[in-house]
Amino acid sequence: MRGTRKDILSQLECWLNDGQDKQVFWLNGLAGTGKSTIAQTFAETSFADGKLGASFFCSRDFDDRSNLRTIFPTLAFQLAYQYPRFREELLPVLIASPSVRRETLCSQMEKLIVGPLKATHIPTLIIIDALDECKDEEPASAILSILSRYVDQIPCVKFFITGRPEQRIRSGFRLAALHPITEVLKLHEVERPLIDIDIKLFFQMRLAEIAKNRSYCDITDDWPRSSDINILCEKAAGLFIYASTVVKFVASQHHHPQKRLTLLISLPKNNAHEGKSGTDSLYTEILKQAYHGLDPDSQEVYHHFRSVVGAVLLAFNPLSMKSLSDLLHDFDTPFDISTALSSLHSLLLVPEGIEDPIHAFHKSFPDFLMDPKRCKDTQFFVDSPVHHMELLLSCLHLMEEKLKKNICNLDDYAVLSDVKDLSARRKKYIGDGLEYACQFWAKHLANSPSSGPDAERVQKTIDKFFKTYLLFWIDVLTVMGNLDISVHSINNVQQWYISVSYWHIV
Repeated sequence: MRGTRKDILSQLECWLNDGQDKQVFWLNGLAGTGKSTIAQTFAETSFADGKLGASFFCSRDFDDRSNLRTIFPTLAFQLAYQYPRFREELLPVLIASPSVRRETLCSQMEKLIVGPLKATHIPTLIIIDALDECKDEEPASAILSILSRYVDQIPCVKFFITGRPEQRIRSGFRLAALHPITEVLKLHEVERPLIDIDIKLFFQMRLAEIAKNRSYCDITDDWPRSSDINILCEKAAGLFIYASTVVKFVASQHHHPQKRLTLLISLPKNNAHEGKSGTDSLYTEILKQAYHGLDPDSQEVYHHFRSVVGAVLLAFNPLSMKSLSDLLHDFDTPFDISTALSSLHSLLLVPEGIEDPIHAFHKSFPDFLMDPKRCKDTQFFVDSPVHHMELLLSCLHLMEEKLKKNICNLDDYAVLSDVKDLSARRKKYIGDGLEYACQFWAKHLANSPSSGPDAERVQKTIDKFFKTYLLFWIDVLTVMGNLDISVHSINNVQQWYISVSYWHIV
């Protein structure tokens, strides 16, 4: 089996066009091996050929893209958009079951996907990328378990699924109904020389672009040297995320590319295992360079780093510079957030617009920062429970500051569906920061410590919130169309208080 990206895409094309003996394709790979890049390219080419019916790209950075209950409704919507016959079959289902998105996954699959596809016999491709990034507590993947029940009823459909080989996903693909019809490609077992062909080409092209765009830096004609690219390929150890991060680091507009490249070349050699050793040394060096020359006693700067980066990495939906400045006490303006992130553009996607979301380029970076065994410099370590509590208190503070009666200035007895400028009112009077606080404060509470010196302060703040701002909070959720969140939030509060009571008894 060949292993370059072009070869893998050709193999996927062959699988898509052959008979029905292998109805499911699992692209199995570890962090940083480029699964999602291949999935995206395959989706684009399949869509261009008219073969792609629907796709769902999971992401733990987005609450709605890590929620299993959003997968089947999203796929059904796309299939209905793509195929008029599917749409004709789906509409009566939605009329009969308007709340189907709240039903069980099994019911969703049967009503939204299987029923219309059985009735129409549409041959199509469905892609689910990065399934491991969805929240799933089942011992065998819930999505794969349901797929195993129904896949034989829709033989004209092929499923392309990518994900890391976590236990629940491996168990799902071993199910009796799924295993015989699944073809597996393990990216991390493809021979290294084949992967290095792609990574070497990537380095050659991207570094040459940097040299061309930075001609004023007086870069030599032979840059980058072949020997340097070979060293980088060796350090990458088959991980595309390593290569991508190196290029972003070298491309910094504030540094000389040749000096940045020389710095990385000189790093000690590491053997990468699921991206940990190789990327860890790279991330450590990038952070060290970002704060080079800083007085070790400048704790405020490191505190700002942990506050902003912790919020970016732990947010349940990506936050913008504007939202972060609204939420975090120590940052008055989006410019303050931009300043705190100015040296981290090779690790975080920091857009120019203050209302565009910020997020990590790859999950290996938050995994590194939140693991004390890997991020050994405590100045950069993001202690997840501590920062969830900080975000909780920030959300509560923002709600106390901004929530008020009839926040959107609606007429008495107004019906929300009749308010034509409701979206504009939400943006003007509520804003993304307050909407985030109202939607997710209780989820941050659920991930906060239930013992320790700050637990009592959290209790007092929550008590005050319920006594003073409860109805105003419900009013905002109603305007947002997310009133059901209040039920889940109160359940999270109850569970946290039970945990607090347990620690007090102990």
